[in-house]
Amino acid sequence: MHLEFPKGFLWGAATAAHQVEGNTHNDWTEWERMNAERLAKEAQKRHNGDASWRFPEAFNPQNYISGRACDHYNRFAEDFDIAKSLGHNAHRFSIEWSRVEPEEGVFDEKAIAHYREVLLALRQRGIEPFVTLWHFTNPSWFAKKGGWERKENIDAFLRYVARVVDRLDGVRYWIVINEPTVYTGAAYIGGLFPPQRKSLFTAFLVLKNLLTAHRRAYALLHRRREERIYVGTSHNLHYFVPYRRWWIPDHLAVAFVTYIADLYQLRIVRRHCDFIGLNYYFRDVIKFVLGGGAYGLADRVNPNQIVSDLGWDMYPRGIYQVLIRLRRYQKPIYITENGVADAYDEKRADFIHEHLQWVHKAIAEGADVRGYFHWSLLDNFEWDKGFWPRFGLVEMDYKTLERKIRPSARVYQRICAMNALPE
Repeated sequence: MHLEFPKGFLWGAATAAHQVEGNTHNDWTEWERMNAERLAKEAQKRHNGDASWRFPEAFNPQNYISGRACDHYNRFAEDFDIAKSLGHNAHRFSIEWSRVEPEEGVFDEKAIAHYREVLLALRQRGIEPFVTLWHFTNPSWFAKKGGWERKENIDAFLRYVARVVDRLDGVRYWIVINEPTVYTGAAYIGGLFPPQRKSLFTAFLVLKNLLTAHRRAYALLHRRREERIYVGTSHNLHYFVPYRRWWIPDHLAVAFVTYIADLYQLRIVRRHCDFIGLNYYFRDVIKFVLGGGAYGLADRVNPNQIVSDLGWDMYPRGIYQVLIRLRRYQKPIYITENGVADAYDEKRADFIHEHLQWVHKAIAEGADVRGYFHWSLLDNFEWDKGFWPRFGLVEMDYKTLERKIRPSARVYQRICAMNALPE
């Protein structure tokens, strides 16, 4: 007995340029060099002496320098051969803006030609490309102009979008922005991402500008393409539950957090998207905290009974709850990221199987889910955490750049081949 997925369902994995390509130069690479020593010391302070900690590389400053990463920029064909061998019929990747426009108003046609080669390589293997236009990194010149804090800078982003869409043919699926709330929260509330400015006012301004950029890019993409294309944005969405189900303030805190973290962004873009991209990783158990906590009036109190290497709460049922919530928008849904940091491949196979069981249930109950992209195809550079978290279906040896297919990737391969889940 199998749980069959809809005909034409897309199966694949996702990557992001800065995390896999290597040798980029943008605001992140500059930030890495300035913060590597600090990040290593902070990791040592948190984990040194912890007998359960298995990642001493986190104590090395070089862990936080992206460098050549996976050298995917030069080895993309090899990586797509692997994806093809694993039964993937779709692949999500991002274009590195800083390569395409290294100086303001100056476009590098060789970089654009490279991404044409990437698209050709995918099509030759029968793999549908999903192209992300912005995945956290900015050209250095854009950051120095104030980045996303300045509304007038949106025009610069749109100039880049116009150049890319004019030069890259045959792309049917465009993702304009990746996780606007994650970037905003990490860069302007949590102080984890560059430019590390903690300001609720600035955070709201940046989020508003990112969503405006999406809406304007949506219109631009459709104007410049005569053929049918599909444009969306990938949203990191949560399953929030109250800490005390009998305590009304906890329910109110859940409603408050759900709106500011999830529903606000969806409300802004709902009329300017052809599909919704869903990135789902974990649930958050929310407790009302007056005048404090991670969300101002609420805090996370996750039970963390089953966790990833990053300590993220693993709760597969949450993806079903989010998908059911998304039915109201009456849009196709693509799960553009779902994965687990699991260096020893102990939990990934179950993670994939259990999440897809809940995805199947959501589809049976009316959620229009049309594809699933596991995060990630390769182990990669995990932003402020560096290289030690391992999300890949394919294990990376960063010294030799050898790729090794993990056993969990074979489990996923069988699901892709069958377009079904063994019950």
